[in-house]
Amino acid sequence: MTTYPIRTRRWTRTEYRRLGELGILPEDEPVELLDGQLMVAEPKGRPHVTVVSLTARTLTRAFDDGWIVFAQEPIALDDDSEPEPDVAVVPGGPLDYLDDHPAHPALVVEVAETSLYYDRAHKGSAYARAGLPDYWIVNLVDWRVEVYRRPAEDRSAELGWRYLDVDLFGPGTTIVPLARRDVAIAVTDILPEALRRQRS
Repeated sequence: MTTYPIRTRRWTRTEYRRLGELGILPEDEPVELLDGQLMVAEPKGRPHVTVVSLTARTLTRAFDDGWIVFAQEPIALDDDSEPEPDVAVVPGGPLDYLDDHPAHPALVVEVAETSLYYDRAHKGSAYARAGLPDYWIVNLVDWRVEVYRRPAEDRSAELGWRYLDVDLFGPGTTIVPLARRDVAIAVTDILPEALRRQRS
């Protein structure tokens, strides 16, 4: 009996968009393209939705004019990846992105609970490979923000890249975004104690 290796079919951003245009992937389908694979997003419970909203609002206040804060909108990492981070901060104004999605966010944020390992290993490797300088994971399991910086090649990482610097920030601390070193983000503005008490 002849056996054949199992293969997966990789997709490009162009093909992925075509699936949407043809109605094969409806707009509200919780799918994103990462490294040529169609990935199903984790279900978004109320804590996740609330923290995404708080994070977007906090970063909008911090970054001010000359920046746009997107929540759960696509970014163009490369020809094979069009993820939809929970929050992305990009330079410019809305009219700067009429032709394509932003390609070089100054900051991307994922809010993670059940997707924590995936956001650390797979998405983190994809963002590092794309050279994104500042990647945060709002960790709802351990109630802290994980900050990843200094992307570098690493053959042992899932997609061949990882972040060399990882810092953990809990309640009572502040984070200074690389693109706005003149501001400090309070972790409690993103992860308020009232929400933590409500969940426990």
